[in-house]
Amino acid sequence: MSTPDPSLRVAVLADTHRRADRAEDLPDAVFDLVRDVDVILHAGDIVEQAVLDVLARYAPVHAVLGNNDPSLAGVLPERLEVELAGVRIGMVHDSGQAKGRAERLHGIFPEADLVVFGHSHIPWNETGVGGQLLFNPGSPTQRRRQPVATMGRLVLRDGVVEEANILPVVAS
Repeated sequence: MSTPDPSLRVAVLADTHRRADRAEDLPDAVFDLVRDVDVILHAGDIVEQAVLDVLARYAPVHAVLGNNDPSLAGVLPERLEVELAGVRIGMVHDSGQAKGRAERLHGIFPEADLVVFGHSHIPWNETGVGGQLLFNPGSPTQRRRQPVATMGRLVLRDGVVEEANILPVVAS
């Protein structure tokens, strides 16, 4: 008899930009990822509730309001703090410009081990102030000026971020 793995697998998305009629139209790679996780984090620009409903079929979803989410105003918070597997996580959509980002996010979420953000569509996986991990998964649907569309995967265990990966999203 094997012991269950105590790690928590987390899918991290942002900037999916899907209206209700296209909520199921996320890339196959997104569904491949969320099929195998324990929780989903979405850092805003969801656009409509239907996208969250689709994702919630796979795992519990924690999400924040993005600047393209007027239909979710009053439903989603602009900032969110959660603890998963002992890791304190802060979430916000727009982290502001890159210059000063680490200090700014540490000021907003001083107790967070990890801060997840979106908005720029630019993947970001760097250590900030006091060892705080700053993580933007990019966008799985709109790569903009990036070479490929992206999303994120985390593995958390006992208060530690064991893995933090930006994954390419291949066209489906």
